[in-house]
Amino acid sequence: MAKNKRKKYYVVWKGHNPGIYDSWDECKKQVLGVEGAQYKSFSRKEDAESAFKGFYESYMGVDTDNGSTLPDEELELIGKPVVPSLSVDAACSGNPGVLEYRGVFVHNKKQVFKRGPYPEGTVNIGEFLAIVLGLAFLKTHNLKMPVYSDSNTAIKWVKDKKVNTKLERNRKNEELFNHIEKAVEWLKTNDYSDIPILKWRTDAWGEIPADFGRK
Repeated sequence: MAKNKRKKYYVVWKGHNPGIYDSWDECKKQVLGVEGAQYKSFSRKEDAESAFKGFYESYMGVDTDNGSTLPDEELELIGKPVVPSLSVDAACSGNPGVLEYRGVFVHNKKQVFKRGPYPEGTVNIGEFLAIVLGLAFLKTHNLKMPVYSDSNTAIKWVKDKKVNTKLERNRKNEELFNHIEKAVEWLKTNDYSDIPILKWRTDAWGEIPADFGRK
């Protein structure tokens, strides 16, 4: 029997009408077009109500919506994420839209890098750049641990050493495309074979630790 989709509550600290919303569609109406919009999802209404009384910054990088959608038997087969490890993720207000991406250690939830906002990008581009930056960070610091991403597309782009985006280059996203070129060049000129790139199982482990909590 399929499980029902878990109920979520969305806190909007900065948007057209700040408040608590019980659907992503309603939340999206409040944040689209708002520069620097602040919002996050919660699994429990009481947690959302408490958070709304506080500040968005207090919940950045905090897992407020963790949970599995799989039966216990399948969870046992999948197991737990490898630790220590680095997780990466991207957030985009619109697609294309304002883009950010970052890396967060899985084992201690420490943010180790964050880039953006860039005025025009896509989630896939951000996910790709985050993986490459994560690889470079681990290599620079001589850290032997996996990189987790929840994006199959970005993982494939890294494997192929090629970005297959439909986003057209223009003056608005010139800086972002420069980063893409440098990332592809880095992949072609560095050996990172000792750093596993793994798929984060959101269905088993909840949102990736690097998630921005904006969906």
